[in-house]
Amino acid sequence: MIRNPLLPGACAGAILCCAAPAFAAPFSAEAFDAAVASGGPVLVHVAAPWCPICKAQHPVLEKLLADPRFAKMQAFDIDFDTNKPALRKVGAQLQSTLIVYKGGKEVGRSVGEPQPEWIEDLLERAL
Repeated sequence: MIRNPLLPGACAGAILCCAAPAFAAPFSAEAFDAAVASGGPVLVHVAAPWCPICKAQHPVLEKLLADPRFAKMQAFDIDFDTNKPALRKVGAQLQSTLIVYKGGKEVGRSVGEPQPEWIEDLLERAL
């Protein structure tokens, strides 16, 4: 039997690159409304699988949301290509949009920003 040592890694990479972000739940209007109504910190990430900025934001968000400071933040992912009703609900017009809510209101929004420090500052507005 011939084994290809690259195959297991290639398969794992294919699974990881296509999977939904682990840090965020897929957007549902009901869950989003409940999260915002709770008054706690909420993050919405509007992303597209083909978007390089969205891909750059993903590890930054994953790292930040693993930080205990952001443990209570509820995060939602909106697929820019397939969920147009969600885009209308949050007023997003472009992929790579980050929106944060606190106390039931939007308190910050960023479009096209991959800088970790700036993303962290945005998330801190919701705390």
